[in-house]
Amino acid sequence: MRMQWSKKTVEVLGGLDILINNAGSLVARKMLSEMETGFWHKVMDINLTSMMFVTRAASPYLAKNDNSSIVNLASLAGRKGGHPGSLAYATSKGAILTLTRALSAELGPQGTRVNAVAPGLILGTSFHNTHTTKESATTTTASIPIQRAGNAADVARAVLYLASEYDGFITGATLDINGGVYNV
Repeated sequence: MRMQWSKKTVEVLGGLDILINNAGSLVARKMLSEMETGFWHKVMDINLTSMMFVTRAASPYLAKNDNSSIVNLASLAGRKGGHPGSLAYATSKGAILTLTRALSAELGPQGTRVNAVAPGLILGTSFHNTHTTKESATTTTASIPIQRAGNAADVARAVLYLASEYDGFITGATLDINGGVYNV
């Protein structure tokens, strides 16, 4: 059933050149001591497993062009471990960094570049509106060298760059969108 949906989508679009894997959720903050197996699997399924399924379905269509691109959205939490209570989320986002490198080696021979972006504090998004307190945002912003949080346009420009680098040589890379935070 999934493959039929993919085929119909590609027919309507006239092909597939770019895949942006942009699904993710913290779901809730849970410390290790309160982590249930079902919660762990839910976070992994939303953030990581869904990405694998979509990429698997899209890969044959991306292979039909010599300059296709996949951009995966990870998180700075995948590099740093995140704040307390984000163990499952940070682990899934770290796995996306590894998935990106592994897919770049696997899909490179078919002409598909695979990269990731790892946003830090991006205010104004539903994620941070739900999971970031004003105090936490202020503290984090103070530690950012350019002294501001990011916004959705900052992430979009980075994704667009990686996705549209025609006949590019960048693959297996992660672009950190964090205002210069280097203690990762």
